Amino acid sequence: MKKSFLSGLTALLFLATIPCACHKTINSEAEMQTQSNGSDTTHPIQQPPNSQSTQTVPFPETGVTGCAYAPDYGDSIIFPQPTANDYIVSSINNPGSGKYFSWPAGMVIDSLTGAINVTKSETGLRYAIGFVKNGTTDTCMQNLIIGGAAYMDSVYVLADNQTTSSPYFDANPFQAPVCDGSNVSGSGCQFDITNDAKNKKIIVDKNTGVIDLKKTLDGTLLGLGGAFGLIPADGQIVETTIYYRLNDASNNALQHITVQLMYFNSKSSINTGLVNSLLLKVNNVLTGNLISKTTNPRPPLIIITRFN
Repeated sequence: MKKSFLSGLTALLFLATIPCACHKTINSEAEMQTQSNGSDTTHPIQQPPNSQSTQTVPFPETGVTGCAYAPDYGDSIIFPQPTANDYIVSSINNPGSGKYFSWPAGMVIDSLTGAINVTKSETGLRYAIGFVKNGTTDTCMQNLIIGGAAYMDSVYVLADNQTTSSPYFDANPFQAPVCDGSNVSGSGCQFDITNDAKNKKIIVDKNTGVIDLKKTLDGTLLGLGGAFGLIPADGQIVETTIYYRLNDASNNALQHITVQLMYFNSKSSINTGLVNSLLLKVNNVLTGNLISKTTNPRPPLIIITRFN
């Protein structure tokens, strides 16, 4: 799993040096996201919050770390938990009154109390929390990870045997996978619990979360076509939500991640702006930074190409 994941990253980084012949203009994440083919199938499980960013406060140019009055959430990483209602995490200290902010979009945090609704937040992300104490103008900054699974924004070339996309966990692509590929007596991980991905012909390993890109593109049965149909078009997008449970500190709480898959016949057809956007996100993740400070990093984008 780790080998195929790292090979995908290598291919993406190599893209930065390839000149692009643009067959379809996709200039930004915002433009790209508007091309989604539709929403997920309705089912009894609570649907994820709207993926559009509602963050209107710009990331501070200067921030203060190590503030004596910084809110303390008990650890540098928190995990969803199985509860009858939304799982809420509040600071264990009393930093006083003030305003709370978070970046990137995806964390649901009470601006007055700092309480984090983990159930409604996007998991598997590294966030920055800003706190401005009443009577001050400084923004006290700290990082907090919400544990969970994520997929790297990346480009995969089937001709180079880059045929799978593996999840990474807890915002750390270098961390060993929490899933060992087994599910004896329900002790392992479970992915695509609701079959949302399967119903869209996106092939996800039920125990590891690895997406089989070749089968997703070509279909599992000869002649029936895959997630993009019999004749995929450059720039075509398929989106799904993958519901999953992890055998980790989340105690098998139900989680979800929305994933976008895009098709191009060759990587040389991909718009330069889109490639640069992916490169920035990958570099940020690999260096332990926020995926983005200005845009919503979700859903992750996986681009499948047949040729270089």
